[in-house]
Amino acid sequence: MADTRTFDEEARAILTGNDRGRYTVPTDGLYPYQWNWDSVFAAWGFADFDVDRAWTEIETLFSGQWPNGMVPHILFHKSDPGYFPGPDVWGCFEAGVTGPVPSSGISQPPIAATFIRRIFEADPDGKERLRSLFPRIVEFHRWFMTWRTDQGAVCITHPWESGRDNAPDWDGAMSAIDPVGVGEYKRRDTSHVDPMMRPTKEDYDRYIWLVQRGRRLGWDEAKLAEDRPFMVADPTMTFTLLRSNRDLAEIADVLGEDRDEIDAWTEELEAGALTLWNDVLESYDSRDVVTGEFAQSLSNASFLSWWAGIDNPRMLNQLERVSDAAPFAVASYDPEGPKFNPQRYWRGPVWGIMNTMIGIGLEDCGHIEEAERLRATTRRLIEENGFAEYFDPMTGAPAGGSRFTWTAAIWLGWLSPRDGRE
Repeated sequence: MADTRTFDEEARAILTGNDRGRYTVPTDGLYPYQWNWDSVFAAWGFADFDVDRAWTEIETLFSGQWPNGMVPHILFHKSDPGYFPGPDVWGCFEAGVTGPVPSSGISQPPIAATFIRRIFEADPDGKERLRSLFPRIVEFHRWFMTWRTDQGAVCITHPWESGRDNAPDWDGAMSAIDPVGVGEYKRRDTSHVDPMMRPTKEDYDRYIWLVQRGRRLGWDEAKLAEDRPFMVADPTMTFTLLRSNRDLAEIADVLGEDRDEIDAWTEELEAGALTLWNDVLESYDSRDVVTGEFAQSLSNASFLSWWAGIDNPRMLNQLERVSDAAPFAVASYDPEGPKFNPQRYWRGPVWGIMNTMIGIGLEDCGHIEEAERLRATTRRLIEENGFAEYFDPMTGAPAGGSRFTWTAAIWLGWLSPRDGRE
């Protein structure tokens, strides 16, 4: 086995190297701003060796919260003219709808409450910081329940909102969009990473068309909801909000706050999760709200059901099958599916953060052997290939950005075998 101390030290060095004072970038160069769920994972990583810095990361993220409760997926703390699409493209700050920080107009998977609870467990003296964050988290969850649900399942209104940008889940819904009038633009991601590992131009045109629509409507949720060209009920969003809601209720108990509204949301989300079960696919799946059709896409998000506390035995069979089909589980899309691509972003590659949430969920549901197998696989990926953004599920080769914040964070939070964790 590799020297644990070496990997622990490297993970900490990546976090501190990507630290920009009060927030962390996902990796230097490729992603120059603060991303929502990346930042939450970063905070979890910091809690391993600097818990004050962990709290600061979360507090900085929530400093960009909008008056309506939404916490954006990007906060543009500093100008970086080379990044596209930057704050001038989103136009949220000019529309007067943001908080004090220029931002994007959409959110990302709501994992904050879960990891804030973990940070507090590492720092019981941080109760007042927890108390200060509590009403902000409640408003964040309320925003999702108000503007992003269909039949109790949580939806996305832009592929970027899911965190799984180019997943096959969105292909059907995105094909209905004609990105007329998008104009010319220059992407930053394909100048830092092999274009074969990133979303296609056809994908990107539609992404930008949706951004331009949001800007045209002033990012007014009521106006945006009148005629949604793209709205998909998403397992990632549904399962992460359900888990975070359970953790938020526990935080309420610690603080002596009322949890009735939170518990009502949990019941609604539990019912919503049932609407994501696809009998044909024998799996949880994304559902196009506009057409009512399932995506027919088994993805790593399907396995977040355990993270949400839903123990469906049929998913164990699926996990075994996809793990046998790709040596380095869990592929972001079914390795036996027709759209599998082992290197293109969310159409096949393994993501350590998803493995971590799946593994912790398996542990919580009592599937210890499966969880340990997944932990060992994920640990091996990093030990043999470094702290990459994602990995090829067939070869284990690193892909995307390098020295990645959230990959370092999950090493410190879940993968390092020190302290008897083995």
